[in-house]
Amino acid sequence: MIAYLQGTVLKKFEKAAIVQAGQIGYLVHLPAPTLANLNEKEDAEFFIETRVREDDISLYGFETLSQQDLFQSVTSISGVGAKIGMEILAEDPEKIKAAIIAKDAAYLTKINGIGKRTAERMIVELKNKLTTTELPPVHQGLDQEHNHHVAEALMSLGYQKYEINKVLKRMPDEIVEVEEIVTYFLQNV
Repeated sequence: MIAYLQGTVLKKFEKAAIVQAGQIGYLVHLPAPTLANLNEKEDAEFFIETRVREDDISLYGFETLSQQDLFQSVTSISGVGAKIGMEILAEDPEKIKAAIIAKDAAYLTKINGIGKRTAERMIVELKNKLTTTELPPVHQGLDQEHNHHVAEALMSLGYQKYEINKVLKRMPDEIVEVEEIVTYFLQNV
């Protein structure tokens, strides 16, 4: 299996690129944002997911291991193949993870190839397996530091990010003090 590939981009296509490593050119399927940032005749490197089927061997390339992990997670879901996995990675991976954790099927159905049932299946099967690197945005009226303090306080009490987002989405806009936000959350959880 090929796990990593470093070489020169020979040719770009709509959803893939040929990467020459040594005397061999590999066709590597790439997420749209990655492909958009590539230039022909420049060096590139990718973490590779090799998929072997009865009639095909395909390589899927990722700039980071977290992208590859997300691809592996979503393609483990019944009905989500590599093609849809690459469509998912055209979006911001952190937003995808946050949508799954927050059980936001409406956001997921905006992705090409994902219907309501597939989105719900993704949420059920992945919500406890994924983590985001960001703390949830608690309130639009707060600056980033105060949002961070509120999120940390609630998470230290044992609440999950999706629970925090779910309750605080309903919070009235006039509540802006950190103490008031925490009180509101505890009363409405």
